[in-house]
Amino acid sequence: MAKQNGLSNTPVETYDASKITVLEGLEAVRKRPGMYIGSTDVRGLHHLVFEVVDNAIDEALAGACDRIEVTIDKDNTVTVKDNGRGIPVDTHAQTGKSALEVVMTKLHAGAKFGQGGYKVASGLHGVGVSAVNALSEWLEVQIRRDGHVYQQKYARGVPKTEVKIVGKYKEGGTGATICFLADKQIFKQIDYKFDVLAQRFREMAFLTRGLTISFKDERDGRAMTFYFEGGITSFVRYLNKNRDVLHPPFAVAREANGSQIEAAIQYTDTYTESVYTFANNINTVDGGTHLTGFRSALTRTLNDYARKANLLKDNDPNLTGDDVREGLTAVVSVKLEEPQFESQTKGKLGNAEVKTQVESVVTESFGAFLEENTREAKAIIEKCITSARAREAARQARDLVIRKTAMESLSLPGKLADCSERDAERSELYIVEGDSAGGSAKQGRDRRFQAILPLRGKIMNVEKARLDKMLQNEEIRAMITAIGTGVGNAFNLENLRYGRVVIMTDADVDGSHIRTLLLTFFFRYMEGLIEHGHLYIAQPPLYLVKQGKTSEYIYDDGELDKLKKRTKSDRMEIQRYKGLGEMNPEQLWETTMNPEKRTILQVSLEDAAEADRTFEMLMGSEVAPRKRFIQTHAKSVRNLDV
Repeated sequence: MAKQNGLSNTPVETYDASKITVLEGLEAVRKRPGMYIGSTDVRGLHHLVFEVVDNAIDEALAGACDRIEVTIDKDNTVTVKDNGRGIPVDTHAQTGKSALEVVMTKLHAGAKFGQGGYKVASGLHGVGVSAVNALSEWLEVQIRRDGHVYQQKYARGVPKTEVKIVGKYKEGGTGATICFLADKQIFKQIDYKFDVLAQRFREMAFLTRGLTISFKDERDGRAMTFYFEGGITSFVRYLNKNRDVLHPPFAVAREANGSQIEAAIQYTDTYTESVYTFANNINTVDGGTHLTGFRSALTRTLNDYARKANLLKDNDPNLTGDDVREGLTAVVSVKLEEPQFESQTKGKLGNAEVKTQVESVVTESFGAFLEENTREAKAIIEKCITSARAREAARQARDLVIRKTAMESLSLPGKLADCSERDAERSELYIVEGDSAGGSAKQGRDRRFQAILPLRGKIMNVEKARLDKMLQNEEIRAMITAIGTGVGNAFNLENLRYGRVVIMTDADVDGSHIRTLLLTFFFRYMEGLIEHGHLYIAQPPLYLVKQGKTSEYIYDDGELDKLKKRTKSDRMEIQRYKGLGEMNPEQLWETTMNPEKRTILQVSLEDAAEADRTFEMLMGSEVAPRKRFIQTHAKSVRNLDV
């Protein structure tokens, strides 16, 4: 008789060996794909490409490859070809199978796990091409080595042919070609984004000096080739393309106790820090020991030079880390044999020895640069001293606007219509453009969990202002106080008052401008909101279409065109909403604020370096890059309201 549990009369099923499931081969990847590639949305789809390209990058890091070609065909087939050594095809002693088949069908099988195949390896999660094989409808690999072309085909990770010779190759033509079609059973939508892939390939080329990455998309004919002889120095120049710089880039590349240390530094006249760190070509978005060592070296070296050059007087306090990082653009890249990461996503490097290695290399080489370039050194130090004075002014201003605790409501801005819910995870704040729309939103909202903060006009462009000036802006102060997290280095996500912060602006040019200003503010001073998925953009409808007694809200021009083709009715009445204020409270709730029917876009940060450069281009002081951008994209704008 089955045992009864203590809560109900429901029998407890027998738990024995028959309940234990063993997933053979790559079944585990297909059963739980998110564990291996992060997700089955567009990010996971791109991850497949990156895993295959990373194999070729490892060949480049080993000095065996200098060209990678990536092609997306019209049917979404992806082909990655390199001129490396080619995956070994001889018999693997442990399994009795071809080494190629082992690499393609076994998790954690490869030359990155201690047999001397690679001194330095990248890869995102260590599962490599076998996970790609498992999640592909089909995959074909060709290896060019030992005078022959070897081939094997697979379907959803299962070999369909033996490894066989299918031809010969010309002298010097070694390498690998992997072609795959992502599985529609796994991925809801197969739609590769050219710009996302291109950004990653550009980054890889920057970090691997002398490597050419060619990328072609047969779906629309777009193509780009990336090659940077200057390595990370070129990377820094690229990031500062739209900024006024104080000096030519400083760069160092040295080996320290078996680790390869590279750093490139350049100061600009901006007020933000743009520092990006990499370990074995992996973007360590959360920093780690290499970043700690770099920052320590930078602060110490600049203070030592400033004292020696008498730019800091005896009674002047030392420059702080914040002071020396204002306007700094830098890339730090380390390559080591046994990287230790603090999470599965490899966002933070943990090797303790790397801190000392980076600190030593940067201190010595950057110190020599300052000594040899006194004019540039003086410009950097003066920038840091000005930053120190502004930081003190900003501290005093910040104390006036940041609340002491997350739930303290006595100092909330008067224009804020707060909600009754006090659990941040269950509440949301709508930042609304204009008093008219704010009034409709206040009346149409659900007061239990939705708060409304109307803004008057356009906020300050924070890309052109220091923190102390920014904090004098009334609208920005209202947002900081309402959200509760603080800004910049004082940002603390634990004090967030609303689980969702939703930007809601008009669907016209002014609304787009205000939305861009707000996104710039959040990216520069509350980046944690974006990183942790708390920032959203509301999607109000563009049109209300009436046909007889029926009405339908339309959210973009493409949807309207489809509706016109589908109905072809002459009696169609189309009302275009130029502003949120044109909707009554019931319409605004029904279309834009009702959680059961609305569409809101979550703001994510696909590539911090590219986002940094884009915000500087759109919102910075240089007019020419912005003008080029507008001229390039002007033809794609429809229904322009002026």
